[in-house]
Amino acid sequence: MDKLMINGGQSLSGKVVISGAKNSAVALIPAALLADGPVVIENLPRIQDVQIYYDLLKEMGADVLFEDDWMEIDGRPLKHLYIPNGRVKKLRASYYLWGALLGKFGEARVGLPGGCDLGPRPVDLHMKGFEALGARIENQNGVMSITAKQLKGARIYLDLVSVGATINIMLAAAKAEGLTVIENAAREPEIVDVATLLNNMGANIKGAGTDIIRIQGVERLHGCRHTIIPDRIEAGSYMIAAAATQGDVVLENVIPKHLEAVTAKLREIGVEIDEDGDTIRVRGHGKYRAVDVKTSPYPGFPTDLQQPITALLTQAKGVSIVTDNIYGARFRHVDELRRMGASIKVEGRSAVIDGGKKLLGTKVIASDLRAGAALVIAGLLTEGTTELEGLEHIDRGYEKLVDKLYSLGAQVTRDSSKRTAH
Repeated sequence: MDKLMINGGQSLSGKVVISGAKNSAVALIPAALLADGPVVIENLPRIQDVQIYYDLLKEMGADVLFEDDWMEIDGRPLKHLYIPNGRVKKLRASYYLWGALLGKFGEARVGLPGGCDLGPRPVDLHMKGFEALGARIENQNGVMSITAKQLKGARIYLDLVSVGATINIMLAAAKAEGLTVIENAAREPEIVDVATLLNNMGANIKGAGTDIIRIQGVERLHGCRHTIIPDRIEAGSYMIAAAATQGDVVLENVIPKHLEAVTAKLREIGVEIDEDGDTIRVRGHGKYRAVDVKTSPYPGFPTDLQQPITALLTQAKGVSIVTDNIYGARFRHVDELRRMGASIKVEGRSAVIDGGKKLLGTKVIASDLRAGAALVIAGLLTEGTTELEGLEHIDRGYEKLVDKLYSLGAQVTRDSSKRTAH
């Protein structure tokens, strides 16, 4: 099993180009299946989740070509297949196949999703939306069977703001008869990205990026080309890494507006940040202030950066409290940070960090994607060598991580070895 060897203590310096958004890619790929023609998705990150989707679509009979940073998807030869657990269990976002196949065939039989274990993440809001559109749902031994003779537009209020449910309802409603209105919709940039693709395919979607989205169903969708937005979570991770290592890093191919909550919190900590067009420059130093961080749906501070910023706050003098209002169980990285010398305790949905203590390199294991990012950042700022296992999680969402860090001056290598217990 591969592990990452990080010799800490090096300040990151230089330029890094941010890849296309992982959280967009995993929704855009199934969305492309709705078209009656080829769809080309550009600026696609070469990450494990995208590769799994490529393999899934090939198994389902779609014509798919994946080259460099683009993928061409033609869903016309697609045969609606029973898609049980298997590859589906490796991919949380496989649930977008529910909405795409329901919209295309009026039927979807797809196993329950997998991905990172962040505690309960119910799919009841997705099902509520499908039922409102006229679908019938059965859970057949872990496979969701969703069928509809005719999808019809409806008014759907989401009890909780949910990115997944908002996108899935959009996918199913794009070709439904009549008008669908999603109220209390999620507002994330990735939702706007998916709506833009669907509209380029001929859909009629208005209001994406606000809490009310209106979808007027159309009979047919056609092929198109689409470029994915930059990955704001990858960008935020490198911003935090630059700050943690007291570095000076310029991020290219970013949309600063998507990072306003992150930028504001880093400035509050004491990090210097300059924006210029599609670039952000981050300059760190050794004197950071303790702050409180609370995650919330966009445009609030993203839950996907809760774990990385926790690593940074171990270096801020004083007591910081990080509260995750999205995924209350997203604190498995804390035990690993403690192994490195951090003083952190978890109280309910919050991590209380007594910062300002030096961290030391040791053997740690990533339990999920963003925990992995947090431990990489911790390894970069520590004294000594950090051995990080669980890279299969990091591979899900960070393209060319080692290459990018190495180009910024980090002493990091990837080695193949057997897993060691600790």
